[in-house]
Amino acid sequence: MLRAGNVGLPNVGKSTLFNAVVANSKAQAANFPFCTIEPNVGMVSVPDDRLEVLAKISGSEAILPARLEIVDIAGLVKGASKGEGLGNQFLANIREVDAIIHVVRCFENDDIIHVAGSVDPERDIEIINIELALADMAQAERRLDRARKDLRTKKEVQTEIDALEKVVPALQDGKPARTVSLTEDEAIAIKGLGLLTLKPVIYAANVSEDDLATGNPFVEKVKAIAAAEGAQVIVISAQVESELIELSEEDRAEFLDSLGVKEGGLQSLIRATYDILGLQTYFTTGPKETRAWTIVKGMTAPQAAGVIHSDFERGFIRAETVSYKDLVAAGNMNAAKDKGQVRSEGKEYIVQEGDVMLFRFNV
Repeated sequence: MLRAGNVGLPNVGKSTLFNAVVANSKAQAANFPFCTIEPNVGMVSVPDDRLEVLAKISGSEAILPARLEIVDIAGLVKGASKGEGLGNQFLANIREVDAIIHVVRCFENDDIIHVAGSVDPERDIEIINIELALADMAQAERRLDRARKDLRTKKEVQTEIDALEKVVPALQDGKPARTVSLTEDEAIAIKGLGLLTLKPVIYAANVSEDDLATGNPFVEKVKAIAAAEGAQVIVISAQVESELIELSEEDRAEFLDSLGVKEGGLQSLIRATYDILGLQTYFTTGPKETRAWTIVKGMTAPQAAGVIHSDFERGFIRAETVSYKDLVAAGNMNAAKDKGQVRSEGKEYIVQEGDVMLFRFNV
């Protein structure tokens, strides 16, 4: 299961956001630093309107959406890379996630303490990035020294050296490793280091209810930083989201409409997280259930089958496949077959986004 982690300074709304993302989670949210020490972990459904359409076509009894694991990591502070504020523990938690949701405070509220005394997204982002970069720098410098020594007997480490000689100067400047231009081979060569600042990032600009539709100057600062890094920004109000989970579908839509937005920021955030991890969805559907399955882009049909069960991959024969659009246009599976839109795909087939599949296997 791939994981995304919420990070940021204390009191920026991370745990409030987590509670809203994972509605049945009970992560503690309070107005003091280090409220969260052990990371809270929860599962979140990936919104996908296609599921209900497929379920209706198949007369499915149940709908099972794709899911991601979200980790709420305690707030980092200046000096975390040297162990300040339980920093070593928090950094270890970040190493275990596949993508980072960097929650940035973009709202004023005198009742909620800011550890730095004022709201300043540029400063806050810089603090987190510098701490992560410092942690990475120590590791990268050690590995570079080792690789240079190994080069005498292992010529294959030259690519790793080339990558690290680009990454280390950036880290020394407090810049994330992801801002460095690496070749595909160089990126592969240092992947095993698990550098924190190489992880893909989404900035969640946490605003007040009044600024959800329009944003504010704080959000613009976050967008400028994200643009320079090639990262995404999602404008979200953790407080609004925490209120939405208590409402019915009808009341939720009415509330969002009153705020001038079409959907909650959580839906955008979940989709963006799903996308940034390089994931895609295929479906299985029938009278019993319609289900979305999460796979990494580029997986073959047997690999996709293995996500359901290892026996499916081991004994894979073929996959009866139709695109979501073709199936919906045809109206049902039999009509799609009559039109020749249901294909029999073999072991080399690369699964496409939205494929509806039925696997044939023998073990």
